[in-house]
Amino acid sequence: MFAKAIVRRGLKPVSKKAQITLRLDNDVLTWFKKQGSGYQTRINSLLRAYMEAQRSRAS
Repeated sequence: MFAKAIVRRGLKPVSKKAQITLRLDNDVLTWFKKQGSGYQTRINSLLRAYMEAQRSRAS
């Protein structure tokens, strides 16, 4: 257990994430998975960029 521990001293706290069920088209999900591990993080980053673009557009 301790061998897998990550020391985060001096770093920003990790934001909490919610676990959800999301329905995506098969070809979209397959494409993201082919990009390698971390595909869920990349999907989250793209959704965040879209959200921030929409926020700045609404201002």
